[in-house]
Amino acid sequence: MSTHKLIDKVCIFVIIFAVLATVLFMNGSAIGITADDSVEMGYEELLFDDSYVHTIDIEIDDWDSFLETATSEEYSAANVTIDGETVYNVGIRGKGNTSLSTVEQLDSDRYSFKIEFDCYESSNTYHGLDKLCLNNLIQDYTMMKDYLAYKLMGEFGVDAPLVSYVYITVNGEDWGLYLAVEAVEDSFLERNNGTNYGNLYKPDTLSMGGGRGNGRDFDMNDVDSSDMPEGFGKKPGDRSGELPGKDQEEHGGMGSDDSKLKYIDDDIDSYSNIFDSAKTNIKKSDKKRLINSLKTLSEGIEEQDADKIAEAVDVDAVMRYMVVHNFLVNGDSYTGSMIHNYYLYEEDGLLSMIPWDYNLAYGTFQGQDADGAVNDPIDTPLSVSEDSDDRPMFSWITSCDEYTEMYHEYYADFLEQFYTSGYLQDLIESTYDMISEYVEKDPTKFCTTEEFETAVETMKTFVELRCQSISGQLDGTIGSTDAEQEENPDALIDASSITLSDMGSMGGGMGGGPGQGDGEHSGPPSGDPDQNSDG
Repeated sequence: MSTHKLIDKVCIFVIIFAVLATVLFMNGSAIGITADDSVEMGYEELLFDDSYVHTIDIEIDDWDSFLETATSEEYSAANVTIDGETVYNVGIRGKGNTSLSTVEQLDSDRYSFKIEFDCYESSNTYHGLDKLCLNNLIQDYTMMKDYLAYKLMGEFGVDAPLVSYVYITVNGEDWGLYLAVEAVEDSFLERNNGTNYGNLYKPDTLSMGGGRGNGRDFDMNDVDSSDMPEGFGKKPGDRSGELPGKDQEEHGGMGSDDSKLKYIDDDIDSYSNIFDSAKTNIKKSDKKRLINSLKTLSEGIEEQDADKIAEAVDVDAVMRYMVVHNFLVNGDSYTGSMIHNYYLYEEDGLLSMIPWDYNLAYGTFQGQDADGAVNDPIDTPLSVSEDSDDRPMFSWITSCDEYTEMYHEYYADFLEQFYTSGYLQDLIESTYDMISEYVEKDPTKFCTTEEFETAVETMKTFVELRCQSISGQLDGTIGSTDAEQEENPDALIDASSITLSDMGSMGGGMGGGPGQGDGEHSGPPSGDPDQNSDG
């Protein structure tokens, strides 16, 4: 009998413990306990060990034919050997939307690639990684604009793609230095959010990258300037006349309202640029929940209600994203005049953003001038206007004093972590040391070695001056809005010592072409890798 009673007591204790554990698990965030939903996949410490340049050999039949049809974005079968480990029968295709046509216009074969490990065999992965992007570093003479952007994002607490450098060979022959980027798809979502992750979207405008094939036929040289919004293409910081991209109530940039993440109405059809770009399987209930979040965010901004905004936005996540994003002065993204190059993540009604494509950051989009880019105001970045809700995923930050103060505190933390410590300059220097020998021998690069050297020095100066300007904006000696900078232009940091296009830009034939500096090469090799030459 006594044994029976003891067992009963043990059972009761176990039940009570289980109930308490369940309550804590379900309500942990409300009492300050948060669960880490991230998952260790395996590939993080292998391919994305960014302390050295990795090697990837692509073994493929008829490379000539693959290159000839690369812009079709159709998969071909290949074997891929990463650091000596071969993954057989994977899919590889050209990647890049607008950059595909740009490479073709440059009479080059140096396309970006996407590798889908499970394209032909559903169980195939690279240590848990399902898809890998290999970026060709177009429009980037520094060879590190994307790399530094993702590194800063990740180290400041943003869910950002993992990156590392890879030197690619094709059938054993040199092809070039590329950037390996973790695709923002299933593996990324599981790594950051666990197996029960939310919904992912890649909203876009002008069909320039929201989905596979978008932007394939886009050519900036064909764009009629009369079709552009007033102020498009002006230099940020050009304070003569109307501010570039500001106060454009009719246009507000080239994007549709849904790609700007504005609340339009309750009609699902009003958000086609979001829902047609879904990267996860979504239901009608998911669409309605996202629309409700946009509506709540809009109301929160209008009412300057911090609590309501927090019902729709992952405050910490988006705040961190915007700090780094605005530091990078990326006109080719959400806060610029062409609203694309970002991912939208929604889980349980909370919205956040995932960074993507920073090869035209650091003020190198659309011929921006150095003074304007270096001093781009952190409270009205690029095409964002003061007292405007045209970019609600940023505007909520400046809609109420509580969030603006928090934003500035985050910026101060950012500067302490990356600037005051000397870390950012050290990172640029160590990255240069790591990749310089590979840049030197790269037979397909879009710049000369001398242009690369100049670009890296220009980047060092840019980030130094940018940090100086932001420090001044935080302490009040430099205006943090366009209006304040117009009132006291003499306080702005002088950046006349640098030319931003030296880092590679959208100008000069969509970012220059191979050897457009001193004529070192006539272009990347094509056809049989055995025929590669610099001549």
